[in-house]
Amino acid sequence: MALSFFAKISRAITGKSRVDDDTLDAIEEALVESDMGVDTTLKVVDALEERVHRDKYTSFDELVSYLREEIAALLEKGGNPSAGLPDKKPYVILVVGVNGVGKTTTIGKLAHLFKSQGKKVILGAADTFRAAAVDQLVIWAERAGVDIVRQEMGSDPASVAYDTVKAAVARDADVVLIDTAGRLHNRIDLMNELTKIRNVCRKVVPDAPHEVLLVLDASTGQNAFQQAKEFSRATDISAIAVTKLDGTAKGGVVVGLTDQFEVPVKYIGVGEGMADLEYFDKDKFVASLFNPEDLK
Repeated sequence: MALSFFAKISRAITGKSRVDDDTLDAIEEALVESDMGVDTTLKVVDALEERVHRDKYTSFDELVSYLREEIAALLEKGGNPSAGLPDKKPYVILVVGVNGVGKTTTIGKLAHLFKSQGKKVILGAADTFRAAAVDQLVIWAERAGVDIVRQEMGSDPASVAYDTVKAAVARDADVVLIDTAGRLHNRIDLMNELTKIRNVCRKVVPDAPHEVLLVLDASTGQNAFQQAKEFSRATDISAIAVTKLDGTAKGGVVVGLTDQFEVPVKYIGVGEGMADLEYFDKDKFVASLFNPEDLK
């Protein structure tokens, strides 16, 4: 079983009578192992070293407290996205991400989440290059009990997006979730495709899409950072959903993503069930990283 974030930090510090370079190196290694990313890890360790020298470290608890405060401060860089949806109707969400990260599944879970809040939801199957993606989205729509707009395989994704938003307006839907092709085959092609989808949505709802949600898999480590970088170049990402975050061993990826891209993590997937998608709570997340129960 992988050690939790807190267990790794505890292992790095236990038995140390004072903080020295070896201690900071051990903490640095623990943060990197937690997929925080090298840049963010160095930022945290530098800040930690400065505080230790300034405040004179005296105990394990104090050092952990410093570390906890630094991580909490980094998470603030993403802002504070509110739970629920803004007062826009229909609220159009464009969902992006590579194949295999749980993008389509996340859309299904979001549909279930919004419907449980009393919202009328409609899905758009604009990933028309993979039959499996469309078929999977149809299954999720049926499970969640929401409408879906689809076309033939190979259809223009922008056409599907247009029809979806138009149907949402006609059916008085509250939320639109549009799936997109999970490919990073060519950044220019991706940018053009997403720009085209955005433009046709605005023919129906002038300020759509209201949110561009990037789905990333916590278990992919540094690949998640690379994917975030590529999609950030192709479109304006406004929020992130992190899947497979059902443990704290790799929880550092959330901190690194927020720090490096200054985009809020809005949703986290914590299991396979339809209801296993939660709004991200920064305070709850930090508390889970530093749970003493993980040492038992």
